[in-house]
Amino acid sequence: MENLVNIGIKSIFIDNMIFAYFLGMCSFLAVSKKVSTAIGLGIAVVFVLGFTVPLNWLVQHFFLNEGAMAWVSASFKDVDLSFLSFIIFISVIAAFTQLTEMGVEKLSPPLYASLGIFLPLIAVNCSILGGALFMLQRPYTFGEATVFGFGSGIGWMLAIVSFAAIREKLKYSNVPKPLRGLGLAFLIVGLMSFAFQTFLGISF
Repeated sequence: MENLVNIGIKSIFIDNMIFAYFLGMCSFLAVSKKVSTAIGLGIAVVFVLGFTVPLNWLVQHFFLNEGAMAWVSASFKDVDLSFLSFIIFISVIAAFTQLTEMGVEKLSPPLYASLGIFLPLIAVNCSILGGALFMLQRPYTFGEATVFGFGSGIGWMLAIVSFAAIREKLKYSNVPKPLRGLGLAFLIVGLMSFAFQTFLGISF
C-alpha cells in the first residue's frame, strides 16, 4: 500500500508529464486559455491515461511478451510479439479516446465544441503514449500500473488547470509586447516546472 501511495504522489508531482518530461505540450498550450476548458480536457486525459495504462499492461504481459501466451497453449510458449507494442498501445489509446470523445459530445456539447480538434488528438498525445511506454520500462505490477496511470493523468490535469488559471489572470495584466502570447507562456511553464521539481527533495 505504501508503495502505491509513493507511485501515485511521484507520478502527480515529481514525474509530472508536463513539468518533468514536457509531454503533451501541444494541447497543453492550446487548451489552457480558460479554466473550464482545461478542466474538461484534464478529466478526459485522466480517464484515458487511467484506463489505457493498466489495459496496456495486461496486453503486454498476457499477449505480447515472450512466452506471455503460454496460458493459451504450450505451443505458444516461444511466441514473442513485443515488436507490436507500439501499434497495440496506440490502438488501445485510440479506442479509449474515441469512447471519451463520444461521451463528452453526448454529456457536454459546449465543452465538446470548445475542445475542438484537441479532444480526438488525445489519441496521439505523447503524454498518453508516454504513460504506456514508461509502464513498459518500469517493473510495475498491475496495481502499480493502474495507480501510475491515474496519477499521471491527475498530474497532467493539475498542470493544465493551474496554468489556465494563471493565463486567465494575465489577461488583466500589462504584459510587455515582446512577451505576449507563447513567449510568456513558455516562461511560465518553465517557472512552474522549477516549482514542481522542488518535490524531488521530499522523501516519501
